Amino acid sequence: MREFTLAVGGGQPGIGFGPVPAHISPLLLDEQAAKAGPYGDIIAFPSFAVVFAIRPFSAAIADPELQVDLLKLVHGEQELEFLEVMRPGDVLTTTGRITDIYEKMGKDFLVVTTESHNPEGTPVVRGVWTAVIRR
Repeated sequence: MREFTLAVGGGQPGIGFGPVPAHISPLLLDEQAAKAGPYGDIIAFPSFAVVFAIRPFSAAIADPELQVDLLKLVHGEQELEFLEVMRPGDVLTTTGRITDIYEKMGKDFLVVTTESHNPEGTPVVRGVWTAVIRR
């Protein structure tokens, strides 16, 4: 599991994800159970996708052309759609684009859509990230 954590963390040693919950699927940690399971091997925690898929969102809110005051920004919502399972050792490429900017109730909203692909070009995770910016 350590190799996957480092790969998901972008090769940043020491990146941590907190303690492992007491009740966790053996498909995520137990090699024998995972091999007998529906995916044939260990798979990644779905929440790992946030580590790499958030990077384009972070780049968008820091874009100097948008002039976002980060002190006025709050997390609105995020949505992840899992199209394939993630496995230890997977190398994924994530791209993102700003798909909407709008005003509502005196606040600005910024929406970024991301897509992560495996080396074969198959989409693995799609994400929609929304930030709310006070004026």
